[in-house]
Amino acid sequence: MISAIVAVAENGMIGKAGKIPWKIPADWAYFKNTTIGHPIIMGKATYEGIGKPLPGRKNIVVSNTEGYKAEGCTVVNSLPEAIKAAGEDEEIFIIGGASIYEQALPITDRLYLTKVHANPEGDRFFKYNESDWLEVSKEPHKADEKNEYDYDFTVLERRAS
Repeated sequence: MISAIVAVAENGMIGKAGKIPWKIPADWAYFKNTTIGHPIIMGKATYEGIGKPLPGRKNIVVSNTEGYKAEGCTVVNSLPEAIKAAGEDEEIFIIGGASIYEQALPITDRLYLTKVHANPEGDRFFKYNESDWLEVSKEPHKADEKNEYDYDFTVLERRAS
């Protein structure tokens, strides 16, 4: 199964100038708990934004840069190569950025969305057709002293076509 995990604002925005423009530590914990033990696929800019391989996961970086190296990661040139490199794991996670999400969406079976109830400005977006997906769970959370916006952990599965 191929899954994508992404925090997305109400306006579809997922990033601004290479950063996530909100502070929701609970989302990082959710991300870690959801992806731990599974392969993760990311683009080069996402990897460089993180700055290191994420522990407890096979890290696969997609890059068109000839000879690109990412210590502790498998580097490939395309999304199909990344999926092959992930092997036969029961769930492979696409973790960004925008271009990798866009390439992977047609073959994605499940979406783990952190829906951030805000509309910040940004330059990277995650677009999907809601009618293609069935909501299987939703866990709403209110903003608090650590998490600056209300947010929902929502899981969607692709509708049978």
